[in-house]
Amino acid sequence: MPALTLDGIARGIVVAALAYASIVALTHWAVRRRRIGPFGGWPRLVRRVSDPVLLPLERRVIRFGGSPQDAPLWLVGIVILGGLLLLSLTNWLTGMAATLTALGSAGPRDWIRLLVSWAFTVVMAALFIRVIASWFGVSEHRPWMRPLVLLTDWIIRPVRRLLPPTGFLDFSPMVAWLVLWLARGLVLGML
Repeated sequence: MPALTLDGIARGIVVAALAYASIVALTHWAVRRRRIGPFGGWPRLVRRVSDPVLLPLERRVIRFGGSPQDAPLWLVGIVILGGLLLLSLTNWLTGMAATLTALGSAGPRDWIRLLVSWAFTVVMAALFIRVIASWFGVSEHRPWMRPLVLLTDWIIRPVRRLLPPTGFLDFSPMVAWLVLWLARGLVLGML
């Protein structure tokens, strides 16, 4: 029952934050489009409630070369991304609690299956993070990237040697992820 309560609380927080960000963004849009006056009661209330959040965000948007008028849209995007992360973390925590509870009475075979599954999950997550980091130009020689490279090079390098070059696109991480996914299913099926 506590897992359902934690999930419900997380969903409530995400819905409230998304409603707040949407109201702020829609009000700012309506003021910019001159659908409502900027000095009316509603826009002033929204601005008063949103200034503590929007002003620091506007400064960051300006620092990165954007328009401060885009800050409400950035707020909506940040709330959506943060909400997805919060819900994913909540689901992971409740799933992990259920798994650990079930493993209390499990045998060694179940523990081995779990450890093998976790090992595959860690390598696949490292591969995913490595690909995303490469999109943003993060060097593989950075200290925090080195463990990811060590975890994934053993499968990416052979795949790169087998695949023909395709120009600027590197399909080896996708093929490596597919191989890991298939191997995970095969190994767990044999256990």
